[in-house]
Amino acid sequence: MITQLQGKLVEKNPTHVVIDCNGVGYEVNISLFTYSNLPNSEAIKLLTHLQVKEDSHTLFGFISSVEREIFRLLISVSGIGASTARTMLSSLDPTQVRDAIASGDVPTIQSVKGIGAKTAQRVILDLKDKVLKVYDIDEVSLVQSNTVKDEALSALEVLGFTRRASEKVVDGLLKRTPDLNVEQLIKLALKNL
Repeated sequence: MITQLQGKLVEKNPTHVVIDCNGVGYEVNISLFTYSNLPNSEAIKLLTHLQVKEDSHTLFGFISSVEREIFRLLISVSGIGASTARTMLSSLDPTQVRDAIASGDVPTIQSVKGIGAKTAQRVILDLKDKVLKVYDIDEVSLVQSNTVKDEALSALEVLGFTRRASEKVVDGLLKRTPDLNVEQLIKLALKNL
């Protein structure tokens, strides 16, 4: 199995890249997350997942091992194919997908185009225990941080800010300082919106 490619970036598109490895060009399907994190240099390295089907061999590329692991977990769920998993990783970053699964956040997973309520519930049901175990996540602290986030987002919506814009700012603030309380989070978010 091809587990990584390192070579010269020949072509870069939001959905795929072509990497020249010693004269052989590999077309690799990527998510928007990988696309936005690709370095601008010619020499790149991508972790890969090779999907072998009866009629095709398709390479999927990832900028980080976390993204590849989340992708592999997602495609293990019945009804989630590689293209749906890639769409999820294009709409949400890998840590958002991981945290949504770990906390049972159906609306976040359902916010991805093409994912309905039943599919979102199936993803959570099938992967929650695996995600909690693999990433050693404490469920109690995750629920508390999600409550703080939800309260802050609701308050920002009441103040007239869109949920999507607010969520980006709030997620960024919580990544840098995860132990903020609701009041601190709202004040900092207002400065950044």
